[in-house]
Amino acid sequence: MAEFSPMMQHYLDTKEKYKDCILFYRLGDFYEMFFDDALTASRELEITLTGKDCGQEERAPMCGVPFHAAEMYIARLIR
Repeated sequence: MAEFSPMMQHYLDTKEKYKDCILFYRLGDFYEMFFDDALTASRELEITLTGKDCGQEERAPMCGVPFHAAEMYIARLIR
């Protein structure tokens, strides 16, 4: 089994601390969500689910929102 990329390992380490939250992970101009968080957020926010190479055989499910609009998306998730 391949190792996770350094970025994905940092995400996973952070997610381990906040298992019960959808983690908005800042990458450039977007907040990205991965794995189960991405599946949930893409469904609830009606945004596109994509994937990210992360050092594994299969791409990690991923979705994201622009950083300047994050509060609006977070409010929608809370509702």
